[in-house]
Order: sequence, then C-alpha cells, then structure tokens
Amino acid sequence: MNIVMMTNTYLPHVGGVARSIEAFTTEYRKRGHHVLVVAPTFDDLPKNELDVIRIPAIQHFNGSDFSVALPVPGILSSAIQEFEPDVIHSHHPFLIGSTALRIAHTHEIPLVFTHHTKYEEYTHYMPGDSQALKRFVISLSTNYANLCDLIFAPSESIAEIIRDRGVETPIAAVPTGVNLSRFVNANGLQFRKMIGISEDTFVIGHLGRLAKEKNLEFLTDAVITFLKKHSAKNKFCFLLAGEGPMKETIIDLFTENNLSDLLYTVGILNAGEVADAYNAMDVYAFASKSETQGMVITEAMAGGVPVVAIDAPGVREVVRDGINGRLLDSENIDEFTNALEWIHSKPEPEIIKLRKKAKATAVEFSMQHSADKALEHFQKLQQKSLKHRHREYHSWTSALNLIEAEWERIKEFSDAASAALLPDDTKN
Repeated sequence: MNIVMMTNTYLPHVGGVARSIEAFTTEYRKRGHHVLVVAPTFDDLPKNELDVIRIPAIQHFNGSDFSVALPVPGILSSAIQEFEPDVIHSHHPFLIGSTALRIAHTHEIPLVFTHHTKYEEYTHYMPGDSQALKRFVISLSTNYANLCDLIFAPSESIAEIIRDRGVETPIAAVPTGVNLSRFVNANGLQFRKMIGISEDTFVIGHLGRLAKEKNLEFLTDAVITFLKKHSAKNKFCFLLAGEGPMKETIIDLFTENNLSDLLYTVGILNAGEVADAYNAMDVYAFASKSETQGMVITEAMAGGVPVVAIDAPGVREVVRDGINGRLLDSENIDEFTNALEWIHSKPEPEIIKLRKKAKATAVEFSMQHSADKALEHFQKLQQKSLKHRHREYHSWTSALNLIEAEWERIKEFSDAASAALLPDDTKN
C-alpha cells in the first residue's frame, strides 16, 4: 500500500504528533508498505531522509516551537502523482491539511484525518486569542473532519468529544503505539550514573515538549512542594527531559525555591536515551489536560514506571488508579503531592507489582496493535465509495479565504494594541 502522511510538524521537532507519525511510518515500512511524508522544514534537519518532502516554512511561529508551512510548491503535486498513493493521511486540519484535502479531492483518493489535538488549547500561539477564537477553531476542525472519509481518534475520550461537536464522519480509536523493543535493554542505573543521580535517590521524572499547554507550572509547583518536604534527606530529585519555551520558567521556579541542586535537565534525547531516562525514574509526573492520548504515559509504563496524572481525555484510558499509578480527579497541589508520596512510601514488593502492571498496560498499547488497526481501516477504505466532496470542498476553500483575511485583521489589531500599550520610551 502507498500511504502519504501530510503534517505541519515532523522530526526533528519534539512533540507527540511528530513522534506518532515517525512511529507509524517506521512500522508501516517494516511491513513492506511505502510511505511518503510531506512536512515543513525545521532547523537541523536529519541528512538523507527516506521519502520525505520538505515544504518551506516560517520557523518558531509566534514564539512557539512550531513551524508554519508556506504555500506548497508545484513540485509536490508531481511527486504525489508519481507516488500513486492509495490513501492520504492528514495530521492537521490547517495549513498543510488543506493541501491534503485538495490532493484527495483532485485525485479522488481516500482521506484519513487523525484528530491528534484539542486545537482550542493552542490558540495562545495566535494573535487575538479569545473564547470566540477557540469556538472558531473547534468549528473549523469539525468541518474539516466532515470532509474526510475516516477519522482516527487517539483515544475513545476524544472520539466521544468530537462526535458531540458534530463530526459525522466514521471515527475509529487508533492510539499511537509504543515500540516495546526499545525498552527491552533500557538501563536506568546507567543513565543515573551518567548524569550524577545516585542509585538510592527517589526520582520524579517528566519527559516531553516543555510548553504552556502542558500545565507545567502546576506540575513544577507540585513537585517543588513534594521536594521541600524531603529536601533535608537529599535523596530526592526531579529529572526533566525535553525542550520548549517553559524550560526557563521551570528552572527559575527551582532557583527561587533554593532547589536548583535537585533539578536535572537533560534536553532532547535520542531513542535509546529516552528508554533509559524513563527506566531511571521512580514515578512519572504528568499534569497536562490538553492531551488526546498522552503518548508519554504509555512510554513511561513501557519503562516500568508508575504514573501520577490528572484525569483528562486520553489519560484516563491508560492510568488506572491504584493499579499502575494514581489518577487524580482535580488539579490540586496537595492531592498531587500526596499521590507522589503514596508511591514513594510503598514497600518494595508493592512497587514491583506497580511496575509490572505498568508494563502490562504498555503491551495493550503496543505499536504492532495500533498499526494493525490503522492498516485494517486503510484497506477497508479501498472497498468503499469515497465522499463526494465537490460542493463541500469549494465551501471549505471559500472559508479559508475568509479566515486569511480575518487573520490579517486580528493580527493588525493585536499589533496596534500592543504598540499603544508600550511605554513611550520603548517606541523609539
């Protein structure tokens, strides 16, 4: 089967969507399928990429660590036509997602869309962020979904949410699977030794893209509260892996609380180091409520790490309270620190049981199972009549033209308002 993946983000960008696409692409290719990835350019691109077409893009859009694809060059259409795709898999409704829609419409190819993200949680990266903009983004992603032939939801929770929002296209829950083989030889003790953490230290860990929507300020406050209770023993620390705009905020909070020596930051890790980092943790701490799956949770469990997390879509499918970690009803500092203490205070036999349950959960979310589901759905699409998109497609393109005009209006207003609020001595 020939599969085209179209995305606004891909390696080397660190984030759930990029890693999901890479994981599925690798598994499909292992099975003999051909995959063409269409993605924006990023800084420090890997050399000699296999079947990847890069689109020019604006880097670090609006202070984020995302890139925004510019108008797609004509060479893409020729490359797609030569590839002869059996299915177009779009990973975003905006920007390059519109190109995916156009290609599927023009060439009468099945269009699948993975609803990776609760897009309204990311409007703070856009000028003029407001509740109206959030509603508008929800409406736009819903309309896009209804132009597709099939929707993949990363979890049943998200499938239910987007059905309630008016998505009528068939929806299948297909989470991004964990590559369990990467964790077979994970060596947490070696990783601890490499970065200077002793074997008997209780390690609270977090790995991922360090961005505002991940609720990292709350998470940091909770971890600091826990560490303050135990700092005199000096056998506790916070291991932070990843990069993003919140990294300096986290470092500053530890500095303000005189706990800098208990914070270990290791930046972006390669695949082997990621497995070792998880395996080095005693508990994985997760506070995001914007996820659709929480792929890092299943990865942590593959490393045998129990998880403390706040109940949210995509999280509740994985974390089983008291079984493989703690699932908390609300965002509360005391409850979060008590949950960390609950794990820390467990005797060794119960910790071993928690770790075994975590690994068993990860098996349920293996990449093999997820790829089986996705490919089965792709094959079924070949036997079904496609959506007749002609009228709806032209309505969508008209809407995009209005959006572009509105975007410019909002941005101009935002820039003007910002300039008016600046002190006079900064305007020169």
